[in-house]
Amino acid sequence: MIRHLADIVQSARSQGVRKLIVAYGQDCHTIEAVNDAVEAGLVAPTIFGNPAEIERICNEKGIDPSRFTVIPENNDTKCVERAVRMISEGEGDLLMKGLVSTDKYMHAILSKEYGLVPPKGVLSHVATLEIPGYHKLLLVSDVAVIPYPDFKQKCQMVRYLISTARALGIEKPKIACIAPSEQLLPNVTSSVEAALIAKMGERGQLGSNILIDGPLALDVAIDEETAITKRLSSPVAGDADCLLFPNIDAGNVFFKSCTKLCKANLAGVVTGTKVPCVLTSRGDTRETKLYSIALACCLSTNK
Repeated sequence: MIRHLADIVQSARSQGVRKLIVAYGQDCHTIEAVNDAVEAGLVAPTIFGNPAEIERICNEKGIDPSRFTVIPENNDTKCVERAVRMISEGEGDLLMKGLVSTDKYMHAILSKEYGLVPPKGVLSHVATLEIPGYHKLLLVSDVAVIPYPDFKQKCQMVRYLISTARALGIEKPKIACIAPSEQLLPNVTSSVEAALIAKMGERGQLGSNILIDGPLALDVAIDEETAITKRLSSPVAGDADCLLFPNIDAGNVFFKSCTKLCKANLAGVVTGTKVPCVLTSRGDTRETKLYSIALACCLSTNK
C-alpha cells in the first residue's frame, strides 16, 4: 500500500515507460515535471507547443530539449485538439494538460469526432491528497469535472475511486459517502443517496473486496476520535481511504482547503477516458505535476 505521493513515482517506474502527449506544454512547471518524469524513467514525451518558447525555458532551467519530441503549434486550442487526436489514433498512452485552460482541455476530450470518452461514458476526476494531518493518502471525487452528479454518476465515481485505490496498492478500499450528517436525513438527497450506495456496496453491486459506508459526516469519516465519541459503529469511519462528495461545491472547497490551508500535496487525473488524462491547475507545482504523471502511469497499467 502506497502511503506517500513520492512512492507513486517508484511504483510507476517499475511498470515501464509510457508515451505521454502534452497539450500546450510551454510553461516552466510542466516542462520541469515532464523532464523529471523522463529522468525517473516514466515517460517518453511528445509536446505540442511553440518550439522557441519550449527551448527558451529548457535553456533557462538547464534541461536538454532533445529529451522531448516537440510538435510546433502556437495556438493553445489547436494544441489540445491535436494532442487528443494523437491519443485517439493510438499514438499515446497518457494525455497531459499544459498551459491551456481546463475548459478547452475538457472540450477536446469530450469531442464527438475524436474525443476520448466512450459512448455513454461518465467522465470524472479523482484527486489523491497527501495531507500532513492525515495518516495515509486520501482519494477524493469529484472536485473538478461533474458539478452535480446524479445517482448513476455517483455509482460510477465510486468505481473510479476503487480502481485508483487499487492502483495505489489498497487491496480493500474504505469509501465514505459524505453528507451533512452520519444520521440518515430523508429530506436531504445526499444523505439518501449515500445510504443507497452503501447498501449497494454491502451487496457487492459496486465490486468485491470493498467497504462502503454512508451517509457519513466529514469529521466522522476521517477522525477516529470523533467516530468513537459519537459511538458510531462503522468499518469506514475514522479510517477512510476515499471520500465521495455529493457535489463539486463540497468537494472543491474541501480540496482547496486541504491544499491551501493544510499544505497538502496532490496528484489529479481525469477518469472514465480511454487513457488516463492528467488534470492539474496551470498554477500547480512541478512536484504536483510529476505526481500526477506518475499516478496516470499507474492507472494506465490498471485499465
